[in-house]
Amino acid sequence: MKISFAKLALPNTGTAVVALPEGAKLGRVGLMLDRRAKSALSRAMAAAEFKGKKDSTVIIPAPPGGRLKRVIVLGLGPAKAFDAATAEKTGASLYSQVSGDETVSVVLEGLPDPATSAARIASGAQLKSYRFDKYRTKEEKSAKPKIKSLNIQTDDPAAAKKKHAPLAAIADGVFFTRDLVSEPPNVIYPESFAAKARELAADGVKIEVLGVKEMTKLGMGALLGVGQGSLRESKLLVMHWNGSADKNSKPLAIIGKGVCFDSGGISLKPGAGMWDMKWDMAGAGAVTGLMRALARRKSTAHVIGLCGLVENMPDAGAQRPGDVVTSMSGQTIEVQNTDAEGRLVLCDVITYAQQKYQPRAIVDLATLTGAIIAALSEFYAGIFSNNDELAGKLIDAGQAVGERLWRFPMGDEYDKDLKSLIADMKNIGGGKAGSITAAQFLQRFVKDTPWAHLDIAGVVWNEKGTALAQGGATGYGVRLLDRFVAENYE
Repeated sequence: MKISFAKLALPNTGTAVVALPEGAKLGRVGLMLDRRAKSALSRAMAAAEFKGKKDSTVIIPAPPGGRLKRVIVLGLGPAKAFDAATAEKTGASLYSQVSGDETVSVVLEGLPDPATSAARIASGAQLKSYRFDKYRTKEEKSAKPKIKSLNIQTDDPAAAKKKHAPLAAIADGVFFTRDLVSEPPNVIYPESFAAKARELAADGVKIEVLGVKEMTKLGMGALLGVGQGSLRESKLLVMHWNGSADKNSKPLAIIGKGVCFDSGGISLKPGAGMWDMKWDMAGAGAVTGLMRALARRKSTAHVIGLCGLVENMPDAGAQRPGDVVTSMSGQTIEVQNTDAEGRLVLCDVITYAQQKYQPRAIVDLATLTGAIIAALSEFYAGIFSNNDELAGKLIDAGQAVGERLWRFPMGDEYDKDLKSLIADMKNIGGGKAGSITAAQFLQRFVKDTPWAHLDIAGVVWNEKGTALAQGGATGYGVRLLDRFVAENYE
C-alpha cells in the first residue's frame, strides 16, 4: 500500500473519507462539492444525526458523472482528545472499512495539529494492513485487500510526510518481527533466524553469530543444554547499532528469548495447541525488529540486541529432568523441568552481555511463562525489575504506544522457592507465582546493572487481532522499545 500526503482537495477517484472532530462542519470540503453532492451529504448527515462522535460514520454513494465511488464521513471525537494513539487507532479502523477499495483519500478538517494527525493516521493504517499470506494458494478474491493507495490530505503535507518517515521505519521493524513470528518452525529455526537477521546489515546493523563451538568455549552450559536434543545447532545472535556521537559510549542491551520451537523437551507439552510454540521466539523476534526500526530511522542511541536461538526437542540426546548444568556465570542449575527452558537460555545471554559490553541497562523480552497469561490475559505484559526508574520508563513508553506493562513484585520470599538440594539453584519454583519465580531465577544472573524482564507470553500472538494488527503475530515490543530508546537514550 502506497502512502502519500497532499494539500486539501476533494478526491475525484476511489473512496473519499472526510474526517471530522465533534462539532466541526464540512468547511472547505463543502466548498469543494457541487451543490447536488453537498446537499446529499448534508441530508445524510442530518438523517444520521451525525455530530462527529468517535467512530461514527455516514456513507453516501458518489454523485454520477465521475470516478469517485463513495464518500464516507468519519467522526473523530473531541479534537482536544485526538492524540497520537487515537489517531493510529482511527487509521487502523479506517483501513478495515476501506480495504475493498483500490484508491482511498482521507480529508482532515478541524484538528489542532493536522500534520501529526495525518502521520499517525497513516501509521495506524499501515500497521493494520499487514497480513501473512505467503503460504495461501487458494483464497476468495473478495477476501484479499484491494487498497493500493492511501492519500492523506491536510494543510501541510510536507510536515506530515516528515513526521511519518520515522513511523514508517518503525512499521518496517514491526513487520519484520511479525514475519519472523508467523513463519512455521520448519522455516524459522536458529540458523535460518540468524540468516534472516543478516538482512539488517543492509540497514547498517553489524551482525555477529556465535555457534556451538564458540558458546562451548564461553561456558554457556545452560543455553546449550536446552538445544542439545535438536538437530538444529543453537546460535547466539548479536546485533550492533551505534548511532551515538560518542562511539565509546556504553550501550543499552536488549535481549530476546529465541526458542524457535518448544516441544517442552523430555517434559513434553500436551499435543493440543503445541503448534503455537513456533512463536516461543517472539522475544528474539521483537529485538530483531527493534534493531531494524532503530537503524532505518537513524537512531542516535547505542543499542546491542542479543538473541539466544535454540530448539527444545525430545531427542535421545536431550537433557533430562534431574540433569545439572553449569551456566556461563559459573552457577550450577538443577533442571527439574525441561519445559522451563527459556530462563536457561536467557541466563547465559545476560551473563555474556554484562561481561562483553558492560551495558548501561539490560531489558530482556521472553514468552517465558503461562502463568503470566493466567494473570494478565492478552491485555498486558508483565514487567519485573531491580530498578524503579527503569521500570517506570518502560511502563510509560508502553502506555504511550498502547503496549501496556503491569509490574509484579519480587523478593527473597519468592527467591527461596529456587533452592536446590544438589546445585546452586533449580530452574522451577514450587508451583505458585510461576512468573515471579522465573524472574527471580533471571535476577540471580544480573549483577549491579539496572535490569528489567518483560514476560510477553500473552501478547505476541492474538487470534482475534488487536487494534493495530489483524489476527496472528502482533509485533509486540518493537514500538514499546523504540519509544523507550527514543525518550531515554537519544
